Amino acid sequence: MTQLRQRMLEELQRRNYSQATTRSYIFAVKQFAEYFGKSPEILGAEEIRRYQLYLLNEKKYAPGTVEIRMSALRFLYKKTLKRRDLSFDDLVYPKRPQRLPVVLTPEEVTRLIEATPKPMHRTILMVLYGTGIRRTEASLLKVSDIDSQRMVIHIRQGKGSRDRDVPLSSKLLEALREYWRWKKPKDYLFPGTSGHRGPEQPISDKTVWHVCKGAAARAGIKKRIGPHTLRHSFATHHMEAGTDLRTIQLLLGHAHLEHTTVYLHLSHRHLHAAINPLDQLTIQPPQSEDKDL
Repeated sequence: MTQLRQRMLEELQRRNYSQATTRSYIFAVKQFAEYFGKSPEILGAEEIRRYQLYLLNEKKYAPGTVEIRMSALRFLYKKTLKRRDLSFDDLVYPKRPQRLPVVLTPEEVTRLIEATPKPMHRTILMVLYGTGIRRTEASLLKVSDIDSQRMVIHIRQGKGSRDRDVPLSSKLLEALREYWRWKKPKDYLFPGTSGHRGPEQPISDKTVWHVCKGAAARAGIKKRIGPHTLRHSFATHHMEAGTDLRTIQLLLGHAHLEHTTVYLHLSHRHLHAAINPLDQLTIQPPQSEDKDL
């Protein structure tokens, strides 16, 4: 790691940015420097503009991805380098297409889990679907976070540096106990492989992503699936079972209720509960035309 990226890493850590955001920002700055073959310290507004166009037009990155890359550069120049001569206000971002998230049926979730032969990977999928937590939150779970007395799982410093508890179902507890008897993890619930991240370190959240992608391929599910798909499925199935929106917000750890309302659009129960105005009309069938008249 270069000296500049080390300084940026320290600034991110001082501000308590999450591990996922920190890793994403450092990687974004690394790619920016490699694209120009120069240190970002000697680059400026014109290079940032050209790089944004490159990401959009040549790399064909989604607008949201480009926005994250620009946020990383904004942090670098504003917080790390203290460059007051640069303004990011004139960077124009294309509108993000508003798409509904992919949701699995309960039958597809079952196929996904059953298609996973490795005990740890199967347990990861069950934790994701059984709690609705994010992939980074799952990767950082510790054995001590499983509270079987209160039947909750403690989520430490989730998104937005917020703690929360999520319910622990009896079926998930049974699966976790079976997994613990097999793996016997000491600290992190899902420890990293020895020789890579080390046994006392958690798995990478990228590993969680690969677990989901691999399971989908083996299950023959053609939908675009990642760890967040199980989170969306958890919330949608909760709503279809009658759980109220506020409770789902708390379970997911959303800071604002409007982030949770998307699941109203995904719940078949809510979509079909609305009375269609066409069904309220009494429409007479058309009279047959007599051509002889």
